[in-house]
Amino acid sequence: MSERHEHEPEHEGATRSMPVLEKEGPEPAPPPADGGGRAGRLWSARRFPAGLVALVLLGLAGLFLYDIVSVRAGRRGMYWRRELADQLAHRHLDDIWVLIGAGVAAALGLWLLALALTPGLRALLPMRRTHPDVRAVLDRRAAETVLRDRAVEVPGVQSARVRVRRRKAKVRAVSHFREVDEVRGDLAGVLDDAARGLGLARTPAVAVRVARPGRKG
Repeated sequence: MSERHEHEPEHEGATRSMPVLEKEGPEPAPPPADGGGRAGRLWSARRFPAGLVALVLLGLAGLFLYDIVSVRAGRRGMYWRRELADQLAHRHLDDIWVLIGAGVAAALGLWLLALALTPGLRALLPMRRTHPDVRAVLDRRAAETVLRDRAVEVPGVQSARVRVRRRKAKVRAVSHFREVDEVRGDLAGVLDDAARGLGLARTPAVAVRVARPGRKG
């Protein structure tokens, strides 16, 4: 009998297990510690002011272009332009109408600068960012509704009115039983937790005022 070779399998159906090579890929990066980036306010498109300014400028440009073409064609200039040029030539800088026109122009310019430099959309509160590419906002009225619903759940609170701003939330509650100081303390604790639970980028400070209902008649 021939001896079994030491490298031969013990039976015909046996197979040698091959090593499995796992492809090593980059590990997912942990979420940033600062919450995914700065959560600033969203900027308004300012469609109405931009459209209004564009229409006014387009109309003025069309009028001046038409007047210039008419003068080049040998016709007299439009009456309003000749009158305006005459008034500007004869009126002094301290004239009341010149000062009024300058004030109106300055006010409009400041208004446009304010629209260009401020984000707008004050009804939307930025929420805390958990991913740098995702931005979320919460409607101000929705935040007020959440805080008001939590307020009326406190024992002793008959009704509540809530006004939420970006930095502060003002709550005015009416208590029909229990001591006012006790209701105020419980209400402040509940609303502080509710304000943190909104997930806003800047948790508003809660200011609570509690009063008794007014007497009827």
